[in-house]
Amino acid sequence: MKAEVMTGRKAPSWRMQAFGWISAAMLGLALNVAQTEQAGASGAPDSFADLAQMVSPAVVNITTTTVIAAPADGGPIVPKGSPFEDFFKDFGLPDGPSERGPRRSNALGSGFVISEDGYIVTNNHVIEGADEISIEFFSGATLDAELVGTDPKTDIALLKVKSDTPLPHVSFGNSDVTRVGDWVLAMGNPLGQGFSVSAGIVSARNRELSGTYDDFIQTDAAINRGNSGGPLFNMDGEVIGVNTAILSPNGGSIGIGFSMASNVVSKVVAQLQEFGQTRRGWLGVRIQDVTPDVAEAMGLAKAAGALVTEVPDGPAKDGGLESGDVIISFDGADVADTRELVRRVADAEVGRAVPVVILRNGDSQTLMVTLGRREEAESVPSAATPGAEEPPAQQDLLGMTLGVLGSDDRDRLGLSSDTEGLIIAAIDQSSDAFGKGLRADDVITEAGQQKVASIADLQARIDEAKDAGRETLLLLIRREGEPRFVALAVNE
Repeated sequence: MKAEVMTGRKAPSWRMQAFGWISAAMLGLALNVAQTEQAGASGAPDSFADLAQMVSPAVVNITTTTVIAAPADGGPIVPKGSPFEDFFKDFGLPDGPSERGPRRSNALGSGFVISEDGYIVTNNHVIEGADEISIEFFSGATLDAELVGTDPKTDIALLKVKSDTPLPHVSFGNSDVTRVGDWVLAMGNPLGQGFSVSAGIVSARNRELSGTYDDFIQTDAAINRGNSGGPLFNMDGEVIGVNTAILSPNGGSIGIGFSMASNVVSKVVAQLQEFGQTRRGWLGVRIQDVTPDVAEAMGLAKAAGALVTEVPDGPAKDGGLESGDVIISFDGADVADTRELVRRVADAEVGRAVPVVILRNGDSQTLMVTLGRREEAESVPSAATPGAEEPPAQQDLLGMTLGVLGSDDRDRLGLSSDTEGLIIAAIDQSSDAFGKGLRADDVITEAGQQKVASIADLQARIDEAKDAGRETLLLLIRREGEPRFVALAVNE
């Protein structure tokens, strides 16, 4: 029997054919398994119904009542039967003497129960200024709530209700393990329509809006007015965020919502539960990020850490920190930037001594700093005292017209009498200084991490930088009393 010839090649034997069929079958099976695993990892759930049914009893609607005092002049008065009477009523305005008393205003929001004994989490802006707070549960029952504590910095509030029976509740999950693309479920009371569920994915993480301690999860799950304070669940039924804000040109959901991450919220809630207020750690320094040009000017290997711009009286000063130090580690964890340092310090225990690793003049040092409490430090106002000094002649350097800071300058800028430095009288808009954001009336207090009290001091620092082969010089600038470092090119 002759072998069949196909396309110029010898036909495979039966053994080779059998091996080919087996190999193809195994390959097909492997592809199917891989596709199934991939679908299981990234595909949408068949339904969110079981999850919604499980967590709904712990989600609540919140109604607040605020008594608004009558205007001092009693408000508008129109005659009965006047065509303006209906106009004022339509807009909720008093139309006569009988309606000029205090008025009650209602607002709606959402929240969720975190313990069977009745602790409830919501947004601070939901209950701020409220005289009465009413909680409506999924069952339809209502209870009055008392305010335990608030934290405006993270927009979180903790409430408490008294119940004769244990309440259904949910727990916080670990928001740090949440990944972009994970499915999430948002629940709440959008636009006052009652209990509502929406699903979406995590669109982004670590979003910062305006707060110092912001760590928002961005989601495309529909969030509208009234959803504020409601929970964002993962697929295990754990709360990974508190729905707080939306980005929208019209006030409605366009798929850009923000939930404060649970790992921030849970710490705040624990402190409110224990103390009725927050107790954040305080290091007592002013800081800025280490940019690449600042790193080059300081001779640092990489642009990382938090650069100390000022050390007022407080824990850091007592611990030995100085202006110009770069904090690279706090309490055993590396510090990437100022935002990370602020959050780590805030989470640290008040009154505890923590190791702070710094770079100073190129050398690494470890300092022990006993943390204060930020809330106490922020309640102490800072004062500036005027002084007296004579302003000398001006000179042009690095694209700036500079003069020595005088008493009139200190008075005008609100600087203390012991502030020394050079004031920028004018600036060339084509200069590197202008491009880096420097402006007239900014004050240069240090150059090359050394104080400057005269133009000659600055010129000496410029010459030293050039002699050392550096392309930039690090300046410490004060604007309206706030310090920051700027690295300027010295070869202009």
